[in-house]
Amino acid sequence: MDKTELAQLFQLFKKYNALPVKAEEAIAAISSIITVKKNKDLQPIGHTCKTIYFINKGIARIYYFKDGIDITENFFFENNIIARVESLFTGKPSRKAIQILEDAEIVGINANQLFKLYDSFPEIERLFRKIFEAAYVETVHRIEGIQFHTAEERYKALLQEAPDILKRVPLKYVASYLGITQVSLSRIRGLK
Repeated sequence: MDKTELAQLFQLFKKYNALPVKAEEAIAAISSIITVKKNKDLQPIGHTCKTIYFINKGIARIYYFKDGIDITENFFFENNIIARVESLFTGKPSRKAIQILEDAEIVGINANQLFKLYDSFPEIERLFRKIFEAAYVETVHRIEGIQFHTAEERYKALLQEAPDILKRVPLKYVASYLGITQVSLSRIRGLK
């Protein structure tokens, strides 16, 4: 794959750990561009994750079902990396899915080939360690937000992180992400 097609991805990498040209070329060789239509699953429930994704354009969400209810775990926008990490590292099928909420252009990085590059390019291993560490910290913050903040506080924080989310994501998914009903979300939105 041409490195110019991965410009956004390599820009994100520089925030964590700049890579030498040879390392960028190695990642480009194991990457591909994927286009996915709105409302399609990029990875369905029960799939074993073998790909790390980067969103060039569009929005994705991770979701699962609990007692028959569709629950949104997280949203991912342009310039975000997304993977079912628990599946990726254990090799077991995930109980969660990745759904695309807008027509999307995504970079797919073959994880097995990426992990093989770690021995040849310690910079790549360091980069992805930093990326996965940041994702872990974000997950902890999300859990703490649910534990220690009201739905209204979580809603305000979400709007700060993603100001245009209400224009791009169905309200039922926003409510589910916040752990509230759509009726409660409407009430919170009316408090402005």
